[in-house]
Amino acid sequence: MSVADSALDVTAHLPKVISPKVHGVIDYGHAAFFFGFALLCRKRNKAAALAALGTGAFILVESLLTDYPLGVKPVISFETHGKMDAAFASSSWMIPKMFGFSGTKEAKVFEMNSVMEAGVVGMTDFSSDRAQLERMRG
Repeated sequence: MSVADSALDVTAHLPKVISPKVHGVIDYGHAAFFFGFALLCRKRNKAAALAALGTGAFILVESLLTDYPLGVKPVISFETHGKMDAAFASSSWMIPKMFGFSGTKEAKVFEMNSVMEAGVVGMTDFSSDRAQLERMRG
Protein backbone atom coordinates (compact mmCIF):
# COMPACT_ATOMS: atom_id res chain seq x y z
CA MET A 1 0.00 0.00 0.00
CA SER A 2 1.41 3.40 -1.00
CA VAL A 3 1.65 6.39 1.32
CA ALA A 4 -1.14 8.10 -0.63
CA ASP A 5 -3.39 5.05 -0.27
CA SER A 6 -2.63 4.91 3.45
CA ALA A 7 -3.46 8.59 3.86
CA LEU A 8 -6.73 8.19 1.98
CA ASP A 9 -7.59 5.13 4.06
CA VAL A 10 -7.10 7.14 7.26
CA THR A 11 -9.14 10.10 5.96
CA ALA A 12 -11.98 7.77 4.93
CA HIS A 13 -12.66 7.20 8.63
CA LEU A 14 -12.95 10.89 9.57
CA PRO A 15 -16.38 12.38 10.27
CA LYS A 16 -17.84 14.13 7.21
CA VAL A 17 -18.54 17.47 8.86
CA ILE A 18 -17.50 19.85 6.05
CA SER A 19 -20.34 20.69 3.68
CA PRO A 20 -19.80 21.66 0.02
CA LYS A 21 -20.41 25.34 0.84
CA VAL A 22 -17.93 25.34 3.72
CA HIS A 23 -15.45 23.47 1.52
CA GLY A 24 -15.80 26.27 -1.04
CA VAL A 25 -15.01 28.90 1.60
CA ILE A 26 -11.94 26.88 2.62
CA ASP A 27 -10.87 26.58 -1.04
CA TYR A 28 -11.01 30.32 -1.73
CA GLY A 29 -9.15 31.03 1.51
CA HIS A 30 -6.60 28.39 0.54
CA ALA A 31 -6.05 30.05 -2.86
CA ALA A 32 -5.72 33.49 -1.24
CA PHE A 33 -3.19 32.10 1.24
CA PHE A 34 -0.95 30.81 -1.56
CA PHE A 35 -1.23 34.07 -3.54
CA GLY A 36 -0.18 35.94 -0.39
CA PHE A 37 2.63 33.46 0.22
CA ALA A 38 3.85 34.05 -3.36
CA LEU A 39 4.05 37.78 -2.61
CA LEU A 40 5.99 37.16 0.60
CA CYS A 41 8.48 34.86 -1.14
CA ARG A 42 9.00 36.86 -4.34
CA LYS A 43 12.29 38.51 -3.30
CA ARG A 44 13.99 35.91 -1.12
CA ASN A 45 12.93 32.66 -2.81
CA LYS A 46 11.72 33.05 -6.39
CA ALA A 47 11.22 29.29 -6.86
CA ALA A 48 8.93 29.12 -3.83
CA ALA A 49 7.07 32.21 -5.05
CA LEU A 50 6.49 30.61 -8.44
CA ALA A 51 5.33 27.34 -6.85
CA ALA A 52 2.98 29.24 -4.52
CA LEU A 53 1.58 31.26 -7.42
CA GLY A 54 0.95 28.08 -9.41
CA THR A 55 -0.64 26.40 -6.40
CA GLY A 56 -2.93 29.36 -5.76
CA ALA A 57 -3.93 29.51 -9.41
CA PHE A 58 -4.68 25.77 -9.51
CA ILE A 59 -6.86 25.99 -6.39
CA LEU A 60 -8.68 29.09 -7.66
CA VAL A 61 -9.44 27.66 -11.11
CA GLU A 62 -10.51 24.31 -9.65
CA SER A 63 -12.84 26.16 -7.26
CA LEU A 64 -14.36 28.43 -9.89
CA LEU A 65 -15.12 25.42 -12.12
CA THR A 66 -16.58 23.14 -9.44
CA ASP A 67 -20.27 22.31 -9.18
CA TYR A 68 -20.70 23.50 -5.59
CA PRO A 69 -22.42 26.51 -4.05
CA LEU A 70 -19.48 28.91 -4.51
CA GLY A 71 -18.48 27.66 -7.97
CA VAL A 72 -18.98 29.99 -10.92
CA LYS A 73 -19.12 27.64 -13.91
CA PRO A 74 -20.00 24.07 -12.88
CA VAL A 75 -17.69 22.05 -15.14
CA ILE A 76 -16.15 19.75 -12.50
CA SER A 77 -18.41 17.61 -10.30
CA PHE A 78 -17.86 18.00 -6.58
CA GLU A 79 -16.90 14.32 -6.40
CA THR A 80 -14.19 14.87 -9.04
CA HIS A 81 -13.06 17.96 -7.15
CA GLY A 82 -12.58 15.72 -4.12
CA LYS A 83 -10.44 13.29 -6.10
CA MET A 84 -8.34 16.18 -7.41
CA ASP A 85 -7.92 17.49 -3.86
CA ALA A 86 -6.87 14.04 -2.64
CA ALA A 87 -4.24 13.81 -5.39
CA PHE A 88 -2.99 17.29 -4.56
CA ALA A 89 -2.87 16.50 -0.84
CA SER A 90 -0.77 13.42 -1.49
CA SER A 91 1.66 15.29 -3.77
CA SER A 92 1.94 18.84 -2.40
CA TRP A 93 4.89 17.88 -0.21
CA MET A 94 6.90 17.11 -3.40
CA ILE A 95 6.54 20.60 -4.89
CA PRO A 96 9.65 22.03 -3.15
CA LYS A 97 11.80 19.23 -4.60
CA MET A 98 10.34 19.73 -8.08
CA PHE A 99 10.94 23.50 -7.92
CA GLY A 100 14.36 23.21 -6.26
CA PHE A 101 13.77 24.70 -2.82
CA SER A 102 13.51 21.63 -0.58
CA GLY A 103 15.07 22.02 2.86
CA THR A 104 14.04 25.69 3.14
CA LYS A 105 11.55 27.37 5.48
CA GLU A 106 9.27 27.90 2.48
CA ALA A 107 9.26 24.15 1.80
CA LYS A 108 7.68 23.55 5.21
CA VAL A 109 4.55 25.39 4.03
CA PHE A 110 4.04 22.90 1.20
CA GLU A 111 4.75 19.96 3.50
CA MET A 112 2.16 21.19 6.01
CA ASN A 113 -0.25 21.86 3.15
CA SER A 114 -0.26 18.13 2.38
CA VAL A 115 -1.35 17.36 5.92
CA MET A 116 -3.96 20.11 6.12
CA GLU A 117 -5.37 19.32 2.67
CA ALA A 118 -5.67 15.64 3.57
CA GLY A 119 -7.62 16.59 6.69
CA VAL A 120 -10.03 18.78 4.73
CA VAL A 121 -10.48 16.06 2.11
CA GLY A 122 -11.11 13.48 4.79
CA MET A 123 -13.73 15.57 6.58
CA THR A 124 -15.63 16.76 3.49
CA ASP A 125 -18.83 15.14 2.26
CA PHE A 126 -18.08 14.94 -1.47
CA SER A 127 -21.55 13.71 -2.39
CA SER A 128 -22.40 15.54 -5.61
CA ASP A 129 -26.09 15.27 -4.69
CA ARG A 130 -25.50 17.30 -1.54
CA ALA A 131 -23.45 19.86 -3.49
CA GLN A 132 -26.23 20.27 -6.07
CA LEU A 133 -28.86 20.67 -3.33
CA GLU A 134 -26.78 23.34 -1.62
CA ARG A 135 -26.17 25.06 -4.96
CA MET A 136 -29.92 25.21 -5.70
CA ARG A 137 -30.65 26.64 -2.23
CA GLY A 138 -28.11 29.38 -2.86
